[in-house]
Amino acid sequence: MTELNIEKCNLAAVDVGSNAARLLIKHVEIDIDGNKTVSKLLFLRIPLRLGMDVFAQGKISEERAHEFICTMKAYRQLMKAYQVSQYRACATSAMRDAKNGKKIIKKIAKDAHLRLEIISGDEESQIIYDNHLAMMPDEGCFLYVDVGGGSTEISFICDGERVYSHSFNVGTIRLLNGKVKKKDLLDMKSEIERVTLGHHDITIIGSGGNINKLYRLASKKEKLDFLPVETLRGLYEDLHKMSVEERMKVYSLKPDRADVIVPAAEIFLHVAASSKSEKISVPNLGLADGIINEMVSSL
Repeated sequence: MTELNIEKCNLAAVDVGSNAARLLIKHVEIDIDGNKTVSKLLFLRIPLRLGMDVFAQGKISEERAHEFICTMKAYRQLMKAYQVSQYRACATSAMRDAKNGKKIIKKIAKDAHLRLEIISGDEESQIIYDNHLAMMPDEGCFLYVDVGGGSTEISFICDGERVYSHSFNVGTIRLLNGKVKKKDLLDMKSEIERVTLGHHDITIIGSGGNINKLYRLASKKEKLDFLPVETLRGLYEDLHKMSVEERMKVYSLKPDRADVIVPAAEIFLHVAASSKSEKISVPNLGLADGIINEMVSSL
């Protein structure tokens, strides 16, 4: 404790996804009464695109592995610069599928001095769901959907109780490379239809960089409290007609966003059709936020 009876620390989360690796650092203050105040210090995103290698070749190439290790070294140094006292680094779908994933993790531990763990789809879904739990009303039905490069995590919550949760191998990088199995997509759609059968007025809670960008694009014309599915469908149709270069020019998208934003919109439209949902809430929270919130809860 300091003289002001406030305990302070910095926490960090590393999220290594199929499309990008993210570093999030937050500052936490705990007063004498145990009240916690959390503020963001740094967010950094590097488009490593591990899924491009893994979903096409089954492993991460030497060149991309080198970029991966360099990124982890940089993240570790940034943690030191920000005096991070505790961190957790998690890898998801691409690293789950990579044949050389464990070998690269050992190399990262040796060269970058960073402990990276591969988490299951179920744990990924749990962390993200827990992160949004406090934001959900006690009444009503919500379909939580996190669309990543390699997988989509789905949870169904009714009247404050989670009744279903599953991770599907349906992701933007997989779709982009034609690596989503028809059965996996059909399974996702049929499972959503099954668990939402008989429920009405379901709100989708969307997570991931693509749905956040789609929401911001839709909000440029008018201020929206949520993203209507019809508006998303219109955006999808416009973007789908364009080349990646045209999307970059017309919508000011970065290259690594301009290609995956279309399959992301497609996945959300599949979910909306299967659940008969008409609107998507976009709270702008992801796996890295969930990892840090877990650490904050344990303080």
